[in-house]
Amino acid sequence: MVTKEEILEALKEVYDPEIPVDIVNLGLIYDVKIEDGKVKILMTLTAIGCPVGPLIVDMVKLRLLKLEEVNEVEVELTFDPPWTPDRMSEDAKKKLGME
Repeated sequence: MVTKEEILEALKEVYDPEIPVDIVNLGLIYDVKIEDGKVKILMTLTAIGCPVGPLIVDMVKLRLLKLEEVNEVEVELTFDPPWTPDRMSEDAKKKLGME
């Protein structure tokens, strides 16, 4: 069975096209649930109405469906709680000069 760690590692290959940091280190992933080959992702975007939001959701689905043990991916977007730069990893803050 695929693990949460494997899912998060795969999602580190998905980037917001407007920001040179992956969505995991940006803190956009709120929750990962795995059940019988189905992965449910609860995530947010850096802003409500983000023009690349649908593209990011599609990239998440496509990347996870490449994993051998994943048959279905559901992505739910939420803005509660709203994303803030505080959710970013230390590495992401350094990369963006926000130390």
